[in-house]
Amino acid sequence: METMSTAEKAPDTIEGTALPTFDPSKAAAEFRAAAEKGVEQSKEVLARFKAGSEGAQKAIEKSFETAKAVGSEVSLKTIAVLRANTEAALSHLEALIAVKSPSEFVELQTAFIRKQVETAVGQAKELQAVTTKAVEDVSKPIKSAFEKAVKELKVA
Repeated sequence: METMSTAEKAPDTIEGTALPTFDPSKAAAEFRAAAEKGVEQSKEVLARFKAGSEGAQKAIEKSFETAKAVGSEVSLKTIAVLRANTEAALSHLEALIAVKSPSEFVELQTAFIRKQVETAVGQAKELQAVTTKAVEDVSKPIKSAFEKAVKELKVA
């Protein structure tokens, strides 16, 4: 068997290991495929971003509309509380004008203060409930949009 010297070895092998041959046409095709894939992925990301931003815009608009509605509700409740307190104060003033003795004055004043404290506690609870509902209603569209976006990100 004839052995080849190192100088006589085939140009594509070194000590029994084949060297890969460079084919420019394959490299260009692979580069083109990678670039096309990158462009396609960029288009998908852009489409998702556009859909997400449109959803966020709609959620914000809905929140503003809801804020106007619940703002009116909170305002009406506050006005009702102020009206009730004013009427009670005027009624109490009328009763104080008709007082005949200092003991009757103290008795009326004590009863009025006790009733006003009880009323104030009830009114505070009502206002808290209306305000809490208002905050929930206003934040609901944005919260839903955020949860949807997070869900879509997990899927992707």
